[in-house]
Amino acid sequence: MMQAVEFPIPEGSITVAGLTDYVQSLLEDNPQLRPVWVVGEVSSCKSHGSGLFFTLRDRQDGSLLHGVIWKSQVAKLATPPKLGELVVVGGNIRLFRGRGQYQLYGFQVLPLGAGMQALQYQQLRERLTAEGLFDPRRKRSLPEHPQTIAVVTSPQAAAWGDIQSTLRQRYPGLQVLLSPTGVQGDRAAASIERALARVAADGRAELVILARGGGSAEDLAVFNDERVVRAVALCPYPVITGIGHQRDESLADLAADVAAETPTAAAKRAVPELERLIQAHRDRQQRLEEVMMTYFGGVRSHLHQLRQRLDIAPIQRQLNREQQQLQNLKQRLIHASQQRLQQAQQRHQFLQERLTTINPQIVLDRGYAVVRNPRGEIIRSAEELRPGRVLSVKLAQGWVKVKITSTGSEGPAPFSQS
Repeated sequence: MMQAVEFPIPEGSITVAGLTDYVQSLLEDNPQLRPVWVVGEVSSCKSHGSGLFFTLRDRQDGSLLHGVIWKSQVAKLATPPKLGELVVVGGNIRLFRGRGQYQLYGFQVLPLGAGMQALQYQQLRERLTAEGLFDPRRKRSLPEHPQTIAVVTSPQAAAWGDIQSTLRQRYPGLQVLLSPTGVQGDRAAASIERALARVAADGRAELVILARGGGSAEDLAVFNDERVVRAVALCPYPVITGIGHQRDESLADLAADVAAETPTAAAKRAVPELERLIQAHRDRQQRLEEVMMTYFGGVRSHLHQLRQRLDIAPIQRQLNREQQQLQNLKQRLIHASQQRLQQAQQRHQFLQERLTTINPQIVLDRGYAVVRNPRGEIIRSAEELRPGRVLSVKLAQGWVKVKITSTGSEGPAPFSQS
């Protein structure tokens, strides 16, 4: 058995707490830091029940300083910190012992003008506006009943799950294509640009959703990148942006055909709700029946008046004229009724065919099957599977469990001869 070797503690060693106390005394007892006025660009700012938590960024080297302004001081500020604004913050430097991190505890904020981020944003916005990329006349209308939609987002993001769930509930049978991309970081702009190019090259989509959830100004800065804005503006299909944020709209929002507040809202704008379409059809059918009943009632009343006039008109010529008018009205009534009924039948047949085409049971009845893994997920590619795995196969009538013996990428596997 090995024995632990004890090494002597070097002379002059200090504990973590001791070092923290020493650094804390250097920071908090330094007269040059009590108070201190710090110039920086506000790169993030979040309101909390206890106060405002913010980050200042140096415009020269990008270094960051975290700070807090407690709730009791917020009302005394000359101006609250705003994202992208260059400010000078007065406060005291203190050490947060739990993390060994120093912070600026602010008591006053003074504006110094627009920060670099805000200035670059405004300059780019003005230049792209002059080029016409944000012109409302460039906006395209969305297809009323799209069959295929492409989604450009991160496959790991919650936004992707929200969009799939919303589209599945509102419009069953819709084909949804994912063009994966990064949505944060230095490489995200190029990644989004490539993802939109893939959608254009694929050619199946009728509509594109560009989405990500909320985040800080740094997280969402990619949607102000010129490459992303141009890719959105030049996309051959209508684009809906669903970028969750509570700030000024991004340049990508301005270039898009429709800008929604969140990924879920973007999915709702993309497709109508099937149940509402069905109900609208039923309402139109009911109104048509009511109009026809009213029309027939008016015709019957008019016929009754004509009969009364015929009863009191002994002259044969008057009788013939009234009979001719009655015949004309009858023909017009029959023709109008046939037209209205034909339109209603065509509309009913269209919706019936539409419901039939999106019924998954019909696909199963044609001999196809739905294969799911043990977690209930639908299997779309053999590359996801390995021999020995047990799968559930849903048929038109019932289901079976199968075990994989082999996989391949092209054509069905041949059956072995026993």
